[in-house]
Amino acid sequence: MKAGTELVEIDDRDYQVAVEHARGDYMDAVNSSQAAQYNVPISQVGSSSQIRSARADVTNAEAGVAAALKAVEEAEARLVEAQANARTANLDQGRYQLLIGKKEISQQQYDQTVAAATSANATVTAARAAVRSAQEAVKQAKARLGQAQATLANAQITPKQISATQASARANEAKAAKLKASLDQAELNLSYTRVFAPVDGVVGERGVQVGDNVQAGQQMLLLVPRSDVWVTADFKEPQLDHMRTGQHAEISVDALVGQTFAGPVT
Repeated sequence: MKAGTELVEIDDRDYQVAVEHARGDYMDAVNSSQAAQYNVPISQVGSSSQIRSARADVTNAEAGVAAALKAVEEAEARLVEAQANARTANLDQGRYQLLIGKKEISQQQYDQTVAAATSANATVTAARAAVRSAQEAVKQAKARLGQAQATLANAQITPKQISATQASARANEAKAAKLKASLDQAELNLSYTRVFAPVDGVVGERGVQVGDNVQAGQQMLLLVPRSDVWVTADFKEPQLDHMRTGQHAEISVDALVGQTFAGPVT
């Protein structure tokens, strides 16, 4: 037979299943690796954007707190001014009340003093409300600042998460490479279920039949190469007198009646 002729075929169903299983595991790992690689640049872009946005929010929130504190100061100053005006107006009303009792001023003058005191007291009440409102605005501004700072802190953690994503991507790549090796091994094992003649030759000493179970290392047949056939012959010393290396010889074998082979003496 010629080199490449199939000599033996082993039932390959178990090996086919192993190949398909290994191929599925490998494809899953490849998909996971690609997904992880896609997520790395997306995470990097998102991280930079989040940090910039969070820093801007913190800056704006800090400005908001400063403005709210400034508003409190202004409201408190207006309250102090209103309280001073109210004290003056109330004192005037007290004096005018004595004078009206003595008929030393007109009723119109007294009424104007009362109106001025009432207005001044109302201004104090409004100023106090403005101070409370400004103080509440400070609390809200500080709360917004706290939220912005927390958001910035979370955004600054993102680079660490990116490093974890990159590590995961590398781990998936390594897993895919490992499973590729398993797939290669499974395909190699499958290829072993078909044995081909490595050289031209003749099959002899066949040790198995169709349906037999074989074990690893078991000799199933013997392939005798045609290109390197040699014969050992025993001669008596007197028959060797005229034999020389390289001489042409014709060989016959008792088991092969009617066939002769040609070759050189070595």
